[in-house]
Amino acid sequence: MKRLLVAVSALSLLLVAACGDGAASGGGDASKKAIRIAYQAFPSGDLIVKNQGLLEKALPDYKITWTKFDSGASVNTAFVANSVDIAAIGSSPVARGLSAPLNIDYQVAFVLDVAGDNEALVARDGAGITDVAGLRGKKVGTPFASTAHYSLLAALDKAGVKESEVNIVDLEPQDIQAAWTRGDLDAAYSWLPSLDELKKTGKVLISSRQLATAGKPTLDLGVVSTPFAAAHPEAVDAWRKAEAQALEIIAGDPAAASKAVGAELNLSADDALKQLQQGVFLKPAEISSAEWLGTENNVGKLAENLVSAAEFLKSQQKIDAVPSLDAVRKAIYVKGLPGVLS
Repeated sequence: MKRLLVAVSALSLLLVAACGDGAASGGGDASKKAIRIAYQAFPSGDLIVKNQGLLEKALPDYKITWTKFDSGASVNTAFVANSVDIAAIGSSPVARGLSAPLNIDYQVAFVLDVAGDNEALVARDGAGITDVAGLRGKKVGTPFASTAHYSLLAALDKAGVKESEVNIVDLEPQDIQAAWTRGDLDAAYSWLPSLDELKKTGKVLISSRQLATAGKPTLDLGVVSTPFAAAHPEAVDAWRKAEAQALEIIAGDPAAASKAVGAELNLSADDALKQLQQGVFLKPAEISSAEWLGTENNVGKLAENLVSAAEFLKSQQKIDAVPSLDAVRKAIYVKGLPGVLS
């Protein structure tokens, strides 16, 4: 019983730590004009929205709280605890979230970026690894339940390497960088900005851009709690418009984009620009195309992408069951598209 109480207390502390500041709860109550946003520190338009206060300008009557999260796994934990309303999260964690046992009640409402060279598998110089097959018996770091973890498993599968043949350790990007510096890792699958540091003393074995070509694409998505979207549709529209504005800044004013992203990541504008150039950013109009979110009359192929990701995760015994395509289509928030993004 004592061990059980200790475990319960530890879980409670973990939830509090993972969920950030839940004080400014918007939730599903239409009378409470507040939005709790989970963001991640990777180069994206989401950081421009935060840095330039685009959403605050659009919704002056709302109290908006931004909380930093280290990976999609912790974002999912926050949604389970009802401590976040809108979030930036990778497609693989979303596939997990929509699957059993999590079954999170959220919807995909935006595509932040398509993973390109901004996520990659890197082997440390001196580790004697020249290809993915060379990871057998080696120690590889990646954040579990992230797009990087998904891509690592896909890379191993593509190379005919069993997961059990590799010592995969669960580390957040900043912890990967520290372990890498100590020489504790032979390889790592991570994303920017820590990826650039790994590449200084390592060799890229495969990138998420290459895996996308091989049929295992990953994306960074914007998701919204279903109850929140039902109670605050005007806030969701304003958020999507702010994210679309950020994509236009990336495409049309790279100097402003790199300055904002650099400020959020503590990077120079030049370094931020180089990192932004490694991602694939859609035009706002493309997001409501048949390839991605689609429209109210025709949900896009993103739903099929998420089901495919769930099927792969099930084959790797990472989830209990794969959601139906119909269920995932219902989890794509296409209300008002394409008009909202035009």
